[in-house]
Amino acid sequence: MSQRHLETPEDLLQFQLRTAMTMEQDSLAALEELAGAARSNDVKKLFKHHMQETKEQISNLEKVFGILELKESTAPSPSTKGISRQAHSLIERAADELHDQVVLSAALGNEHYEISAYECLILPVRTMGVNDAASLLTANLEQEQHTSEELKQMLEKIVSKRLAMA
Repeated sequence: MSQRHLETPEDLLQFQLRTAMTMEQDSLAALEELAGAARSNDVKKLFKHHMQETKEQISNLEKVFGILELKESTAPSPSTKGISRQAHSLIERAADELHDQVVLSAALGNEHYEISAYECLILPVRTMGVNDAASLLTANLEQEQHTSEELKQMLEKIVSKRLAMA
């Protein structure tokens, strides 16, 4: 399979799986930056917990490569790099008291991208009948969905508190 030319559904699946690996590696690096920029210990704790989950997700992706008998590799993930650049730009421009809101918003955007990526991987894998791989990808998806809810709840709490103070 050429990285530039995808001819079959299998080519697309392999490329998307490689992109997912890059996505998770980028996310791990971004979470470290976001945790460092966060002001609240609760927000830092949330990011540190998600870092552990992200390491598990990377391990699950490694297993999926093995199950599908594909060489483990990565492919560019411009979306996650763009989300990280956007977050970095906002952090640099935001007042200290807005940092938690900024980092949570950035993380939430990244989670939504990851949810979409896993949904797109699960469908063909499940259709191929590779249930072990589908289960691992579904576990990753469920963690991303759960994290999205946690981020949203924390963001709502912070925004409500800030608006009540205004």
